[in-house]
Amino acid sequence: MDDRKVLLVIEDDPGLQKQLKWTFESYQVIIAGNKSEAIAALRRYMPSVVTLDLGLPPDPANASVGLEILKDIIKLAPATKVIVVTGNDDRENAILAVAIGAYDFYQKPVNSDILNLIIKRAFQLSELEAEHLKLQQKTNEPLDGIIASCQKMQELGRKIEKIAPTSVSALLLGESGTGKELFAKAIHGLSDRKEKPFVAVNCAAIPENLLESELFGYEKGAFTGASQQTKGKIEYANKGTFFLDEIGDLSFSLQSKLLRFLQERTIERIGGRQEIAIDVRIICATHQNLQDLIKEGKFRLDLYYRISEITINIPPLREREGDALAIAAVFLKKFSELNNKKIKSFSKEAGIAIENYLWPGNVRELENIIKRAVIMTDEAQIGVEDLDLAYNSESVKPFNLKEVRDVAETQAIKRALSYSNNNISNTAKLLGVTRPTLYTLFEKYKISVNE
Repeated sequence: MDDRKVLLVIEDDPGLQKQLKWTFESYQVIIAGNKSEAIAALRRYMPSVVTLDLGLPPDPANASVGLEILKDIIKLAPATKVIVVTGNDDRENAILAVAIGAYDFYQKPVNSDILNLIIKRAFQLSELEAEHLKLQQKTNEPLDGIIASCQKMQELGRKIEKIAPTSVSALLLGESGTGKELFAKAIHGLSDRKEKPFVAVNCAAIPENLLESELFGYEKGAFTGASQQTKGKIEYANKGTFFLDEIGDLSFSLQSKLLRFLQERTIERIGGRQEIAIDVRIICATHQNLQDLIKEGKFRLDLYYRISEITINIPPLREREGDALAIAAVFLKKFSELNNKKIKSFSKEAGIAIENYLWPGNVRELENIIKRAVIMTDEAQIGVEDLDLAYNSESVKPFNLKEVRDVAETQAIKRALSYSNNNISNTAKLLGVTRPTLYTLFEKYKISVNE
């Protein structure tokens, strides 16, 4: 593996290509001779620094092609430092390039020492900017406690960032164990109420006969055992955020009282007559399908509209590609430190098992399994046997692009064979290849066919 920094050189002159590659031997130099090659290399290698010859073909006297490439680079990778290289008579376009967004410009003929210095400075600035951004993200983490790398979760994070500063009521939907309370806390943490209380109540965890007093509080003597005035959780959340988890388990009578509170923003403690004004942001969550409960007459439609001004669907862990292993690594570090163990990693097989398991209990199940594995193992690495998860080497998803293509081709051939009942001619037609090509593929992928 080449650990050198990647430098993309966009230059059409073969002689100058060789000179620049030799000049910048301390970097991994990628050469592109035209616009399509340049954009492809940019997407593939994501270089921090690019040198761009403004006088590219088809018309070397016209720098517009180079300027178009510059605009595309800035659009696709705005943090990339682009150093434009121009001829002596092309100073005007060089200045225009800097105005568009180029980092610097250099005029031919190439002086390797000076150009090397400019490139070195560009890499240093790029590293400083990246480090600054990393520190900003670390000190101002938008979704504290939530590990998310897949696109679905990134989009979800952006949605939460948008709604958090507002006062709208949010409804979080997702399977048990997906982290609905963490998302509620993230909304609270990004709001202007973040310095005020965050109070959570789980409707499914409190008996129905106690839940009303838990929510609204009670006055002294309101019922047997009420020896003193007690505030409810809603009152404790005043000026902050009130999170009502598993609202689908709320009884119909309490739904009515909650609806009145949401409409009037006042509460009455049990046994009291005084209306108490409450300023609170409401976030609710459930793993149940509220639309089905509404059809069954178990959940009020008007309450649903009140709590779901914004609805956020949290995907299960099995749909968050790449997240399971990232989250597992965080839990491994956490529980290793808590149990005074020096377990640093997962074995290859354990990592594959984590990636391929469906996680019906989601993040909560993953946390419990990693915690148990850390406690039980005596090794320096978590193995697949410590996780007690089903591991099938045939179900492993490859990373290498050639392997991915081979797996896809093999599956397509087998599907076509099955669909055509092992008829070779029909299979070839379905796949869009000739019979000889199909036989070659059979041999390549060791597929036996009973015609």
